[in-house]
Amino acid sequence: MEQIAKVANSSVFHFQRTFSILTDMSIADYIRRRRLTLAAQELINSDSKIIDLSYKYGYDTPEAFTKAFRKQHGVTPSDARKKLGNLQSYNRLVIQVRLKGAEPMKYKIVEKESFQVVGVKRTYNCKTGENLKNIPLFWDEVNTNGTDDLLFQLNNGVIEGVLGVCVVDESRKDSGLMDYWIASAHVGDVPENLSSLEIPASKWVIFEVHGAMPHAMQDTWKQIYSEWFPSNPYVPAGTPELEVYSNGNASSEDYYSEIWIPIK
Repeated sequence: MEQIAKVANSSVFHFQRTFSILTDMSIADYIRRRRLTLAAQELINSDSKIIDLSYKYGYDTPEAFTKAFRKQHGVTPSDARKKLGNLQSYNRLVIQVRLKGAEPMKYKIVEKESFQVVGVKRTYNCKTGENLKNIPLFWDEVNTNGTDDLLFQLNNGVIEGVLGVCVVDESRKDSGLMDYWIASAHVGDVPENLSSLEIPASKWVIFEVHGAMPHAMQDTWKQIYSEWFPSNPYVPAGTPELEVYSNGNASSEDYYSEIWIPIK
């Protein structure tokens, strides 16, 4: 991953994050799926021993290979060789030239001084795709235990709404670790059982998001990285990025939210 990110002129963290935004999977998941796809092709088209294929495609033991193979394909390597059952192929990613930009994006650029947010935090590993799987569970927990309602009550700062805050410490950006906060902008003392984070003064690009969660938010992130950044003279500043959720029905097609990205 370090070599790939270097070729892409990116930090490991930002390469992984952009990859997952555009493909809906982590790099580790993509590599694993491709390896098992190629392993299945070789298994049914050659006389290679299963133990040899295990080592060739990155598994320490035939048992680990068989377990991963069955999880992806639904059959064991032995059954696959006997042509029992169907195989699941993940084809290699290709870049297609397509006309883009026809769908308008509503945005504005503003500058804001530093401000405080208060909330709860979890740390996730983007290398393994842990963030993609567990952040939605984190939101479910916060919505269920009443923390979400508390954050709306505390929301008296410069941004209206409950925030999803992505934070990458510069000292560990190549580790793939990311802190994710569910918080709100708050002026005053930090309530018991909550933590605080200072958001630095920044120039922000703010994108409007219209539609039901989570698809509207995911689609806008993809449009930002595949269309807006390549068409504009800005790059992400590397400081915390925000998703802003209003106090409404997130399942409604009329639901309004925003994405805030610090830029330079």
